[in-house]
Amino acid sequence: MVRIKRGKAARKKKKALFQQVKGFRWGRKNRLKLAKDALRHALARSFEGRKQKKRTMRALWQTQINAACRQEGISYSKFIYGLKKNKIELDRKVLSQLAQEQPEIFKKIAEKAKS
Repeated sequence: MVRIKRGKAARKKKKALFQQVKGFRWGRKNRLKLAKDALRHALARSFEGRKQKKRTMRALWQTQINAACRQEGISYSKFIYGLKKNKIELDRKVLSQLAQEQPEIFKKIAEKAKS
């Protein structure tokens, strides 16, 4: 049986790992065991963070729509109910942008939702 020395492969793997953890604090940037553990946690948390970003953006849009609806004299829940009843299919992101950038169009939509 021939002995296989994996010096090049191991070095390449380590180098790639340390490149990914560059900028981490304390020993997690230059100690192999700590770096592996830190990277595993960082990747897991970044996955979760991408999900949380979607949640927080939706909450922000709802808050902005609610503020614009209150100026038109209607609550957020009644506004959304009115949109569904009148079969107006605009998502919250678009409604939020309309409320901020084109309030006259949002006003017409609110009037339609009221009726």
